[in-house]
Amino acid sequence: MPHVVTRSCCGDASCVYACPVNCIHPTPDEPGFATAEMLYIDPASCVDCGACVSACPVGAIKHHTKLTDAELPFLEINRLFHADPAPRPTQAPTPVHEPLRTGGATLRVAVVGAGPAGLYAADELLKHDAVEVTVIDRLPTPHGLVRAGVAPDHPDTKAVAKLFAKIEEQPGFSYALGVEVGTDVTHEALLRHCDAIVYATGASADARLGIPGEELPGSHPATSFVGWINGHPEHAGAEVSLPDRVVIVGNGNVALDIARLLATDPGRLAPTDISDRALSALRASRVREIDIVARRGVAQAACTLPELTSLAQREDLVVAVEGDLHLDDETERARRGGLLDPLVEHKIAAFERLAARPDPGDDRPRIVFRFGLTPLELQGVGQVERIVLSENSVRHIDGRVTAEPTGEQLSIETSLVLRSVGYRGVRLADLPFDPVSGTVPHEAGRVRHDDAVARRTYVTGWIKRGPSGYIGTNKTDAQETVASLVADVNAGRVQVGGSSRERLTAFLTRTIPGVVDLRTWRAIERFERARGAAVQRSRRKIAEPELIAAVAERVGRVAEMRSRRPVR
Repeated sequence: MPHVVTRSCCGDASCVYACPVNCIHPTPDEPGFATAEMLYIDPASCVDCGACVSACPVGAIKHHTKLTDAELPFLEINRLFHADPAPRPTQAPTPVHEPLRTGGATLRVAVVGAGPAGLYAADELLKHDAVEVTVIDRLPTPHGLVRAGVAPDHPDTKAVAKLFAKIEEQPGFSYALGVEVGTDVTHEALLRHCDAIVYATGASADARLGIPGEELPGSHPATSFVGWINGHPEHAGAEVSLPDRVVIVGNGNVALDIARLLATDPGRLAPTDISDRALSALRASRVREIDIVARRGVAQAACTLPELTSLAQREDLVVAVEGDLHLDDETERARRGGLLDPLVEHKIAAFERLAARPDPGDDRPRIVFRFGLTPLELQGVGQVERIVLSENSVRHIDGRVTAEPTGEQLSIETSLVLRSVGYRGVRLADLPFDPVSGTVPHEAGRVRHDDAVARRTYVTGWIKRGPSGYIGTNKTDAQETVASLVADVNAGRVQVGGSSRERLTAFLTRTIPGVVDLRTWRAIERFERARGAAVQRSRRKIAEPELIAAVAERVGRVAEMRSRRPVR
């Protein structure tokens, strides 16, 4: 097997189009691409050309001879996906982009949201001539979850920021950071200063448990905890007490990230871009056990096989499964008949191996998976003291796997409970909103309002499709939205040339003092990396808004001084 996709796959499919023999699947046109845990290289058809390695923005593809011991399981994971290959064409179909026709005018688009969805949308727009894009975000720093959500000990995943830097370097690109659309400026006011708006605001709210005691101190949503770890400006100053036992509700990748970080020796995290406050707290941490609880069984575990595989390889931690695996009856039958998806089978087998591991009896931190448990209540006087859980039976009923209470209960003593049961989009001012899906209603990215297409307004990313897919999934999502926008311009439904980037910039800076532009963002990055280099770290993030403002002010003064220098 010449090349192998490993854990850090972002799914943006650049490798698919680079491959000359169509050996990487699923491709964006194939069923299941949007929900695939990663992409997979077929060992039988790979010709060892290495084109995929150069195309991958996060370094996830390696030659099999360069795999580390921890990465060796990905040989089998890649092979399993292709165990029963469907007939496929010789080459994956390349997307055909309709050329933009503006009649010589410049299309000016505001993209609201500077995370992966917004930056992929900007990139797709800037592939056309005569386009200028201003990316706006409520935070004073860009890159969204790549900066403030990806675990600091996953620098390979964060490497997609290098791609974002290339997008930012394009001539038609600009930033206006620290601006909240809907609060600082209205949708209509912004629309008066550009030809179209693409919203890429993500899904920033946590799903709730809806149980008594959820508001007690010591109960935190995953987003705020991850934000604290990563130095998110809105969470960096939080005071988090780390007891000897922590409970995480939910078993997706975010739950695994949090558990792994809590259990990792802080010395291993010190070279990363983890926030100073979080690193200090982890150095003083008393955490010895992290319980990851989920209401259903191992076959429904939300974590991806790549993340579970990587966690199971860690020798500095004890990773275990306690209690029943709660395999539902339908999965058992499919498994006995050899009809189970090979990757699901592999995930079940991985949990079975963890369950069979003997307790080493040493003092390494423990991460314990527990299945068939539903939170009933958080109890405590002025602070979480315990979580009460219902023990469930897991069955297949009417085509769905359900968790039904058995009447038995379990209590776990803890003063820190982290809720990691999903994300939801937040209603945007002046835009329609579907409260059930937590998304903006749309038609191929065109915002719909009262059964009509909203004027010059589009969506992409999680606010468009819900919290599904991975970083790179936003690329194909952006392609659809931008294709709709281009088609609307070409059909005359979007008038071009009614504003200028200078007018938009002037409007935003006049309305909101301290707007962070691209030059200021570059200065913030240089400052963070210099601070990090001084203590042998990749960077030390600026988390305090006042320090970001000070850097921005200094950049402005330097620029003003340079503009006053006499020309010789």
